[in-house]
Amino acid sequence: MGRRRNDLLLILGLLAAAGLCALLLRPRGGGAWAVVEVDGAETARYSLAQDRTVRLEAGGGYNVLSISGRRAAVTEADCGDHTCVSTGWIDRRGEAIICLPHRLVVRVEGGPAPAVDASVN
Repeated sequence: MGRRRNDLLLILGLLAAAGLCALLLRPRGGGAWAVVEVDGAETARYSLAQDRTVRLEAGGGYNVLSISGRRAAVTEADCGDHTCVSTGWIDRRGEAIICLPHRLVVRVEGGPAPAVDASVN
């Protein structure tokens, strides 16, 4: 009976240590920004830490930028092809949403680096 109890305590201790390591080593989203550029010039910068919806006037039209859950997306636009809307959510440094008809770019600065998809030799 004593050995079984010790085994259970050991397992619980290992699980607690693993949980603590997961909390301490998880990637932090702090410092991530959605940077808005029109015609190559930065016009706005929004923290991904604060949920909001912003209407962006650019290139004779509009795009709606939504920030939620530390990620950003263009959820509405009046451009012809809606490629910017179908790009979906971005949250990693270097990712971008581009609306060519409005000459608009929304990119992520700071935050975690993008994961590697493939390697070529």
